[in-house]
Amino acid sequence: MEDEVLNKVSDDAEVQNEAAENDSVLTKPDYESEILGIIRSNNSPKNILNKLEDYHANDIAQVISALNTQEIKKLFRVCNADMLAEIFEYLDEEDAGIYLNEMDIRKAAAVVSELETDTAANVLHQIEKEKRSLIIEAINPEVQKEIRLIASFDEDEIGSRMTTNCIIIRENLTVKQAMSELVRQAEENDNISTIFVVDEYDEFYGAIDLKDLIIARNTVPLDDLIVTSFPYVYASETIDDCIEKLKDYSESIIPVLDNMNKLLGVITAQSIIEVVDDEMGEDYARLAGLTAEEDLQEPLGQSMKKRLPWLLVLLGLGMIVSSVVGMFDKIVRELTLIMAFQSLILDMAGNVGTQSLAVTIRVLMDENLTFKQKGHLVIKEMRVGLCNGLLLGAISFVFVGLYIMLAKNKTALFAYAVSGCIGISLVLAMLISSAVGTLIPLFFKKIKVDPAVASGPLITTINDLVAVVTYYGMSWILLLNVLHLKG
Repeated sequence: MEDEVLNKVSDDAEVQNEAAENDSVLTKPDYESEILGIIRSNNSPKNILNKLEDYHANDIAQVISALNTQEIKKLFRVCNADMLAEIFEYLDEEDAGIYLNEMDIRKAAAVVSELETDTAANVLHQIEKEKRSLIIEAINPEVQKEIRLIASFDEDEIGSRMTTNCIIIRENLTVKQAMSELVRQAEENDNISTIFVVDEYDEFYGAIDLKDLIIARNTVPLDDLIVTSFPYVYASETIDDCIEKLKDYSESIIPVLDNMNKLLGVITAQSIIEVVDDEMGEDYARLAGLTAEEDLQEPLGQSMKKRLPWLLVLLGLGMIVSSVVGMFDKIVRELTLIMAFQSLILDMAGNVGTQSLAVTIRVLMDENLTFKQKGHLVIKEMRVGLCNGLLLGAISFVFVGLYIMLAKNKTALFAYAVSGCIGISLVLAMLISSAVGTLIPLFFKKIKVDPAVASGPLITTINDLVAVVTYYGMSWILLLNVLHLKG
């Protein structure tokens, strides 16, 4: 009996311990509160720095917005340049520029020297010109040269996103010499997973995987390890042109060359993700008719400035649509009921056009699309629009007819004449809208205008026009002139 009691107590203790362990696993650490507590403590600077080093730079970056001005200054004084550079890599470039602008010149220069060169160039652009010049002058001449190189490229060129943080060796080295060169350069460059090889004229020759170099015997010629088919991009290429190429390869870093095929730097996987994310954000903004992305802190005037241009254009187009509706006032007077179903036609036409637009924009990212493939795309989208229109038109014919009969107390002939007109209009509107949603971005691409800039807002309004003309036109022909319906 005593043994049973002891076993029971032991089992209960094990259950409690397991529960406590599970709770500790499921409970997410509150890093923000911990970091805030460390920064706001009265501990010595060295003690604060030692404690902050236990946290990831991204966690510290997330906390900065919760600090007041004095606490931010305290953090910047406590942290060394290397740690601040790590934190700044996770900050928005505009915010990083503001914080850098508040530091003294020497500390700011030290931080910039530790930043990735592409980040450093972008952050410096956020600082007032006078202080920017002072910071650049205080930077190591070699770093100055690298920053100026990246800053020389336009924002839409891939060179503006590259970094010089990479390992570069000559092709005429032995395996042993290559390893020595790797060790020497690794002191200042941490992108060592791939080693890039240049010839005697500094022209790009190929790349070596770090693992292949490590396990290679000294007697193996270095040329046997070099992959000469390694992907690369040119610094002057636009980001739009490079995105598909960059996404097609799983390499962690891709070399960036100048027009003379000399290796300037690399673009990292992180930069590739940022580039794709930025481009998707810009395209999303353009599809909405915005000239650029907005953020939560943006002033009212700037937001209005971004939205107004297309809204004014669409106002004019909207007036045209309204004028077309006014041309069918006789139909509205004699068949008031059809106005109740106008939004059904407009909404379905708009949705189909937007779907075709999204598909077309995605397909147009392939610069090598042939005329035949474009024609196939138009036919395919029209077939999809027609088939969906037939299905939804049939459903509308049945249920709208029942609704008019039961809710509006109309005869079966009247009800199904109106629902039949709606069904046919739906088929035609969806067919035409799918064609419009495909042809307009193709047209913009042909005349060298970004199809994402104008297609979204324009297609919405044109599809409204198509739907109105189709619906009221069919009503005028079928209901008034053929069936001579009233009411």
